[in-house]
Amino acid sequence: DGAFPKLRPGDAPLLHSDQGWHYRMRSYQERLKAHGMTQSMSRKGNCLDNAVMENFFGTLKSECFYLREFRSVSALRKAVEDYIHYYNNERISLKLKGLSPVEYRTQALRAA
Repeated sequence: DGAFPKLRPGDAPLLHSDQGWHYRMRSYQERLKAHGMTQSMSRKGNCLDNAVMENFFGTLKSECFYLREFRSVSALRKAVEDYIHYYNNERISLKLKGLSPVEYRTQALRAA
């Protein structure tokens, strides 16, 4: 629910998930549709459908969570928010020619 107010007119986000029961509830699907969101689900038993996110979460856990202790949900939330900002804007990747994801995408869009 917290994401809906942040959507701008014309946004058409895609939400990808596994086939958990809560993602298959009609009320959940109708709520997404009402806000212009497209739902995508992995095929049953096929983790490769979501390989990019699985890789990100593995990196998040190894670089942000292991060897740390969070004393509150708000501390955990802040750590995740800070890490996502770092990952997208500062963390360089050799696969992206030594650029951060935001830098790489910006460069690609300028070239197009």
